[in-house]
This record gives sequence, structure tokens and C-alpha cells, in this order.
Amino acid sequence: MGCWICCLCCRAADPLMLLLVLALGCNPSTAAAASPSVPHVKPSYSFGRTFLGLDKCNACIGTSICKKFFKEEIRFDTWLSSHLKLPPSSLLSYSGNYTDDAKSWRLVDITRLTSKYQHDRADKRICTSLLRTSSCSLERALRRTQRFQKWLRAKRLTPDLVQGLPSPLLRCPSQRLLDRIVRRYAEVPDAGSIYMDHLTDRDKLRLLYTLAVNSHPILLQIFPDVEGWPFPRYLGSCGRLLVSASTRPLRDFFGVAPEVAADLALQLLAVLRSMATNDLNYFFYFTHVDAGTFGVFSNGHLFIRDASTLGVIDKEEGSQLIDGQQEYKDIFSCLTVDCQSALVSCDSIRDQHSLVMVCQDLLPKLLSGKFQPPVQESIDAFLRRCARGLDDGGGASEAMAELAGILKPLRSCDSRFAYRYPDCRYSDKY
Repeated sequence: MGCWICCLCCRAADPLMLLLVLALGCNPSTAAAASPSVPHVKPSYSFGRTFLGLDKCNACIGTSICKKFFKEEIRFDTWLSSHLKLPPSSLLSYSGNYTDDAKSWRLVDITRLTSKYQHDRADKRICTSLLRTSSCSLERALRRTQRFQKWLRAKRLTPDLVQGLPSPLLRCPSQRLLDRIVRRYAEVPDAGSIYMDHLTDRDKLRLLYTLAVNSHPILLQIFPDVEGWPFPRYLGSCGRLLVSASTRPLRDFFGVAPEVAADLALQLLAVLRSMATNDLNYFFYFTHVDAGTFGVFSNGHLFIRDASTLGVIDKEEGSQLIDGQQEYKDIFSCLTVDCQSALVSCDSIRDQHSLVMVCQDLLPKLLSGKFQPPVQESIDAFLRRCARGLDDGGGASEAMAELAGILKPLRSCDSRFAYRYPDCRYSDKY
């Protein structure tokens, strides 16, 4: 009888509730406890245009990945906490998470071209130098410059349009390299053309600004990892933030086991070798290296993490700057560097240039005190000789082959080296 009365009481109820009551043995108290709770309201994140740097566009990198930020398909690590707060805007880089399907996430690096302090100084310098005011519309100020007016009229990116820019990438430019920049510039729809007809005025300003501040994202775009170049994958930009595949800096690996250190050192030599000798006949050299220049993916593969100090010399065409062109200076020459800083002569770069830097600053920290005395003594002796500039008359290729010969027997083949395991079991290459 109780069950019959209960069910009668439920006749006027929602059909879904009626089913719940029947399933729970017509116990009204149980049914009430099982009622669905109020739906959880998804929190909404607000960046603010200032954090992303969108308020400074079109004096910015680009906007190709902004939608993913606002759709929460790119999340900072702090968003995974209960506080759901954005990290401080003063940081140069952030660890983040990226998804294409809202189910699987992968780590990414979110970085600025330079520190916010340097960005703010550069913005102020633009306004005070060009408009004689402490604040202004950066885009309007930069559009008035002689250099940008030449960019607007140009059909093709030529050496005279980039002369005096501080980026090592453009210190010794060839027309072939500049055509590659235009053809592969990823912040615009791919036109596959060496001419700038597909670039709007806004696109030209963004490209010029990026090249003037930091050419790192441009190098990632024109020499992509999918073609075998040792750079992390470029995923896009939003305002003044760049998103790329995540790597851990080499400094995190200075205390690793001997066989891991040997493996990383061999990879480092292989990267330097590929930068000096490749199918496209470009010679890459570093103007500076430190513990953050190189990075390591989760599979143990070593890449160039920071390409901002990479210069490129075209061995096929050579530099097309004429005498005196490198001395040209304007506001774009000193957005983030001292306008008086001297430029390195293209003719002064030797094949051993980058190897000597690595021998001085990185390999000793990675390899010192790791191995038994006979091997360690050989490594230390090589590094001392290399750091002096290989003054025995040998070239970089011979020196790298010598060190590789010492290190190869020291590395192992196991699952810690996922990028080459299990291939190393069946190939003499490793």
C-alpha cells in the first residue's frame, strides 16, 4: 500500500523523477537525496589585453593562437590550481598546457620576446624618440618611420629593408634567406610566395617588429622541426606571447648520470655539425650561449631552445649588404639593445666559432668529474684545448669528431633514451 501511495504521489512529478522513485523502491526520502545537483558553472578566465600584449598590437608578434587562449585550450600551470590565477606578467617564460581536443594535453612553453621591463622601456623609447611624449599609439608612431614607409612600398623583402636591425639572423642577410622569411612567415595565410603582396600593412609591421626585437620565433617558423631542424615546434603567437613545444633547459641536466651526460654531449655536437653543414648551405653560428640556449624534450632529444642569438650566413649566395650598410641605425635598431653596440663582421666568423663557445661555457659543466680518470683526463684536455680556440690548426669538424670518438663508448642503450630506443639496439649509428 505504501508503495502504491508513493507512486500515486509521483504521477504529477517530472518523468525523470518518477523513474528515479521507481528505481529506488518508492522511498520518497531516498529519491529526494538522489536528485541531481545544480550544474557546475564553468569559471571564466579573463586575461586582459595587457597581460597578452594585445593592447600593443600591431607592435607585437601576432594573433594566430589567441583563440586557443580565450577558449581555454591553452592553460598556464597555475590554472590547474584551486586559485585559478594568471601568473605574474613580469616573468619571461611560463609553463603551460595545450590541447586540440579538450581531452589530451601536452606541455608547452609560453614566452615573451624579451622581459616586460625591456618591452616597457622600448615602448617608452618609441614614444619619446618619435613623438616627443611619454605615451602614445605605438602603431601610429612606428608607421611614420622612414623604414616602415619603405616596407609599405616594397614588393619584396630586400637587404636594404633590414639593414641595421640588431638580430644576428639579419647581420649577414642574403636575398635567399629573406625570401624564405616571407614565404614561411606563419602569422599570415600561407601564400608560398617570395613577394609581400599577401602581407597587409598590419602584417608587415608585426614582421618588422618581431625581427627588430627578437628573431627567435621567425627562426622556428622558417626552419621547422618537421623538416629535421633542431628547434622546438612553433605553435603560434598572441600579442607579445609566443607558444612553442616544451623543453627543459640544459642547466637541469648538469648533474645527470655519466651515460646521460655523454649522450647529451654527443647530441650537442651533432646539432653544431648540422648547423655548420646542411643541405640548404646555411651556416648557423651563435653570438652567445648559456645554460638555457639548449633544451631537452621529454624523450631525451636535445634541441636549440633559444634561437635569439643565432646568426645565419648563406654559403650559397653570401651576404648582400654593401660596405657601410650595417652602420645604418634608427628606432628599430635599438628597441631592446644599446644603439651603440658594435656589430660582428660577417667575415670574422669561423667554422669553429660556436664550438669554442660551447667548450668554454657548457661542456665543462656537463662533463666534468663524470668519468673514470683515463677517460676524464682525455675529455678535460680536449676541452682546455678547444676553449683556447683550437690553436693547433685543426678545424671544427676534426675537433668534434675527436670528442665524439671519446664519448660514443660511454653512452648506453636503454629506455631512458626514448628518442633512439629501441633503434639503438639494431643500428651502428648509435
